Amino acid sequence: MSFDPHADAEHLRETLVSRRAIFAGRLLHVYQDEVRLPDGRPAGREIVQHRGAVAIVPVAPDGRVVLVRQWRHAVERALWEIPAGTRDEGEEPFATARRELAEETGYTAASWRSLGEACVAPGYSSELLWFYLAESLTSGETSTDPDEKLDVRLFEPSEVAQLLSSGATDMKTVAGLALAGRLPALDGVAL
Repeated sequence: MSFDPHADAEHLRETLVSRRAIFAGRLLHVYQDEVRLPDGRPAGREIVQHRGAVAIVPVAPDGRVVLVRQWRHAVERALWEIPAGTRDEGEEPFATARRELAEETGYTAASWRSLGEACVAPGYSSELLWFYLAESLTSGETSTDPDEKLDVRLFEPSEVAQLLSSGATDMKTVAGLALAGRLPALDGVAL
């Protein structure tokens, strides 16, 4: 007997009653929704709509992982992350992954594997993130967006462990590394 993760969820369904646009930006839209709970009571929901993104775990032939560092204004610091980016309107996730890897790191990959997809923050956001493993890398030139400044570096597993223990990365990177089987154990790393 197989498990269907989507079966028998109707008793949890919330029904949209009304939606009010709060903000419409280049990357996301924010709404104030009123929903009806399964028992008929009303509830409010603040929703961020996003067209989705990809995250790539690029692994060099020697086993090191390629990460990029960029300033993240929302948290007021630079973080080391797996390459990632937002899908262009109508763009297939795999096309976005190939484009983002080349743009952000200069690398192209001869071997790709899907690692699955996941909701980023389903309590308030519609963003879906597709994960990919990229191997058999060939280096090249980056072509970042005009408002994007990145450092690119290859990391040994012990160095990735240091990033994780020091909070110098994000959850997308932790998830991607775990899905790719590249999340190092934190044994012996001072926290």
